[in-house]
Order: sequence, then C-alpha cells, then structure tokens
Amino acid sequence: MGLGILGIFLPLLPTTPFLLIAAACYIRSSEKFYNWLINNKWLGNYIKNYIEGKGVPLKVKALSISLLWITIGYSVVFVVHIFLIRVILILIAIGVTIHILSIRSLKQRKRDDDI
Repeated sequence: MGLGILGIFLPLLPTTPFLLIAAACYIRSSEKFYNWLINNKWLGNYIKNYIEGKGVPLKVKALSISLLWITIGYSVVFVVHIFLIRVILILIAIGVTIHILSIRSLKQRKRDDDI
C-alpha cells in the first residue's frame, strides 16, 4: 500500500496496481483494512473506478504516456548503448502505450463552478 501511496506523488511509480494488490491482500486477511482502503477519501477512488470498469481520467492517461516516452526515450538515447536493448525498450513502450490507450477513459462530471 505504501508503494501505491508513493505512486500518487512519484510519476514513474504506478498507483493503481499497488493499491489493487493491497486490496486483494486485505480482502483475504482483514475485512476491516479492506473496507478502510475502499472507502478511503484519497485512495478508494483509484480502486473503485478500476473495479467498476469506469476507467482512468484522460489527464492521467496522457501524463502516463508522456512520462513513459520521456523516460524510455532518454534511456534509449543517452543510457543504453546496445542496439537490441534499445529495440526491446521501444517495443515495451509501444506495448504499454497500447495497454494504457485500451483502458477506458473516465468520464468526469462537470462541477457547478466549472460552468
């Protein structure tokens, strides 16, 4: 769960997968902790939106893909010098991008103050 919380603030660390793992562990071991996590004001929405199939906000998808390509691009250009590894990194980035794009985009309701 700690890694999931860190993922909220650190862009390269995924939030939802770590929170889903924590929820899966809690549901098997402690109903009290599971309910706390699911109903938590800050963390619960990550899990609920994924479980209910509502999706991921478009801004989060765009940020994720941007950071993915910035870090992979930097690695390919400046860090990795072996051609095969560069190709593998690019293929991984393409695969992750396709996966992120395949996740449903969360429709966010307009608030009264946005109108």
